[in-house]
Amino acid sequence: MTLHGLDPAERKAPRRLTEGELSEARRRIEPLLRAADASLDRLYLAVGGVGCCVLLADRDGIPVERRGAVADNDTFDEWGLWTGTVWSEDSEGTNGIGTCLADQRALTIHRDQHFFSSNTLLSCTTAPIYDHEGNLAAALDVSSCRSDLTEGFVGLIAMAVGDAARRIEAENFRLCFPDARILLASAAERSAGALIAVNCDDLVVGATRSARQTLGITQQALARGLPAADILGDVAKAAEELEEAERGVIQRAITRADGNVSAAAQNLGISRATLHRKLARLGIRRPH
Repeated sequence: MTLHGLDPAERKAPRRLTEGELSEARRRIEPLLRAADASLDRLYLAVGGVGCCVLLADRDGIPVERRGAVADNDTFDEWGLWTGTVWSEDSEGTNGIGTCLADQRALTIHRDQHFFSSNTLLSCTTAPIYDHEGNLAAALDVSSCRSDLTEGFVGLIAMAVGDAARRIEAENFRLCFPDARILLASAAERSAGALIAVNCDDLVVGATRSARQTLGITQQALARGLPAADILGDVAKAAEELEEAERGVIQRAITRADGNVSAAAQNLGISRATLHRKLARLGIRRPH
């Protein structure tokens, strides 16, 4: 009431964007929409049969993608649970999407916890989604108008929404680093979704928000160049010597050549005799 000048007793439908404005909002979040498509379908299969709809809103609180039963379309459209509506907190007060984005945390706003009295028949469970650089990008919401949703079932919905949000973040992260290896960080058991992207030189080129928080990775460190071994808890590898790096290169070449020294030497661009000397010096045995 004080911050946004809203009256909780005012009865009004959420503001709706024009078709052009909605198209522009979708264009801004298009890469994330591609990453989210399968997870939205999967989440809807889990909750759609009990009268819920699934909404993916951008960081401005505007749903840009939706899943719902055709039979429920008129009801959800009337309540504003539709693409192009504005559910930001400064527009609708306390609500699932808007408050999730404002607080940057997963939450449920159940019925009379909504700010506007006109929204108190809704139950909305929402989780934030972060992009490949750890910035808030969207909110994933499951909403229902049913009056018989139990606390236990709302808890199950919250788990499903959280899992789907992490899947969307992971898929978006993979799409943003198509040429990198995607590794689950060693601290992942303490922070789900702690993924890092590593290039062919074993340098970290990207990290999810969970990985950045758990492993202390900063954007400045990524820009300078960050060896993967330095953050994966292997001190020995962090102090890796040239000989160990050479051993790894040769072992991989021998393995790819199925133990054929001549083929491995050719692939490495060195002579067969040179490779034999390196095998002996490094104590590498060919596979039988």
